[in-house]
Amino acid sequence: MLNFKDHLIGSSAKNDILSGLVVAVALVPEAIAFSFIAQVSPIVGLYAAFILGLITAIMGGKPGMISGATGAVAIVLVGVSITAKTLLEAQGLPADAVSFGIVQYITLTAVFAGLIQIAIGAFKMGKFIRLVPQPALHGFVNGLAVVIASSQFKFLDGAGTIMYAIILGTMATMYFLPKVTSSIPGGLVAIIAFTLGVYFTGAETKLVGDLANLSEFAGLLPTFQVSEVLFNLDAIILVAPYALIISLVGVIESLLTLSVLDEISGKRGSANQECIAQGVGNVTCGFFGAMPGCAMIGQSIINYTSGGWGRLSGIVAAVGLILLVATLTEILNIIPVAILVGIMFMVSIGTFEWSSFSRITKMPKSDAFVLVTVTGITIVADLAIAVISGVIISALVFAWKHAKVTAKTHREDDGTKIYDFDGPLFFGSVTAFNEQFDIKHDPDNVILDFKNARIMDISGVEAIDAITKKYLEANKTIKIRHLSSECKEIMNDAKQFCTYEEDDPKYKVAFDY
Repeated sequence: MLNFKDHLIGSSAKNDILSGLVVAVALVPEAIAFSFIAQVSPIVGLYAAFILGLITAIMGGKPGMISGATGAVAIVLVGVSITAKTLLEAQGLPADAVSFGIVQYITLTAVFAGLIQIAIGAFKMGKFIRLVPQPALHGFVNGLAVVIASSQFKFLDGAGTIMYAIILGTMATMYFLPKVTSSIPGGLVAIIAFTLGVYFTGAETKLVGDLANLSEFAGLLPTFQVSEVLFNLDAIILVAPYALIISLVGVIESLLTLSVLDEISGKRGSANQECIAQGVGNVTCGFFGAMPGCAMIGQSIINYTSGGWGRLSGIVAAVGLILLVATLTEILNIIPVAILVGIMFMVSIGTFEWSSFSRITKMPKSDAFVLVTVTGITIVADLAIAVISGVIISALVFAWKHAKVTAKTHREDDGTKIYDFDGPLFFGSVTAFNEQFDIKHDPDNVILDFKNARIMDISGVEAIDAITKKYLEANKTIKIRHLSSECKEIMNDAKQFCTYEEDDPKYKVAFDY
């Protein structure tokens, strides 16, 4: 059993604290940007980064994983905001009341999305992330790396030489400093050095304060509040579809982030525990005026590459963020945006699975197709669609490759014909199974032997039932050997013709009947 220190702290408390401070600063522009996407005040996204980040850091399935407001969730929230705005404006409410009402609907969405995620974890459905094949995972990572990089381009509008110089300087610091010393994260050094440089030289460049004046939020902390539409049936019906989508998008992105960090750390996290933590965090966000969110792969990789492998790093990031917002907004306002862009560019470079380029020529064409497809869909659509597409394509390819069941035939001394089957019998191989028989020319006595075959689903069981019926209709005797007791129980017509064998298999058919 882990002691408290091992549970809370990674390889080093110092690394966790320093890495957490880097992440805290990096969270600010992301939270602000995603709030703008969702059409709400920046404080709604900042509160989400604090609340969700703190809860998942303490009880999540992977130490060091960072959660907060994300683009994937914010894009879904746009639908909530637009629908709520239309509804509220139709009631003739003033602009302030409309803005307040939109937040009420968004917090209601957070509550219901969180409850769904808790249910997913409680029923141990997080394990289904294992169904995501490796090419789909690499495609997701590559696509996300491109999205992370391209999402920074909006900050480069009107950028001058100074901004580009700071970006390159930040990237150089993060690349070369770890080769000299790992005692302090390169991102933190870049933030301190270039912020001081810009402040004392008076160089003109875009600052965080230019995105949103955080001074107006100074001293503000999240407070408990119950959405005014929490028990409004019409409101619940309105947000329910969005809550379902957000819960699934959040779970998929969080569990894929967990898988990526598992590869980095070599230690396996708990998918179900992460689902529950995400759910509890989002429900809490809903009661403290924050938008829902999920795991953030960019910030999580910043944390890991900066040495933050323990839960303390996530706690410091969340607490550091809210302290910065509540007490040090003037400092946040003067941080050059270029530093944060440079950090995210380095995250993008580190996220991309560069080895997939060399593997793609060696892997099966179907896997290469999945990798490229998931990458493309992640870039042009969204994560959930990309991953689901990758799983479906991989499943269809697998089914096609294994849709083969063969039979060797021989005759016993009394003329009985034996069909010895080999291969899996399931929905994809039923056609091949049916093609093995020659009912018209077969002798009066036939035996079907499934010793080297396995019946995988109800389609396979029904295929045996159907072929048995055909032999009976042809007035021929049939016996079936080596079927599991479960197969015999499911079958209607054929079970009475099953012969008992000492080595009948004990497997279960993968069908919930």
